[in-house]
Amino acid sequence: MKKIVILYTMDGCPHCANIKKMLNEENINYDERNINDYSDEYKQFVKVTNNDFLPAFTLLNLDDVDDPKYEFLTPDDGFQDLNEAVDKVKKFLL
Repeated sequence: MKKIVILYTMDGCPHCANIKKMLNEENINYDERNINDYSDEYKQFVKVTNNDFLPAFTLLNLDDVDDPKYEFLTPDDGFQDLNEAVDKVKKFLL
């Protein structure tokens, strides 16, 4: 089973620092994408989700390489607080 958690963050964002701390405490592996370094990728994310709030996630399930599944978690739409975000990521990884 191949599942990937991509976390979009930006420098100076206290919520981003908190979510990284929470994920690390839960031993959840993630690929961090600072939006300053991955601006083109993040622009596509914002276009698809119609949401530019941070922190945000792309959850990729690559079990079927021919038909990968993905889910987006954004503040207000995908989760209401950081605890809910961590819970959703944990459920995704099960």
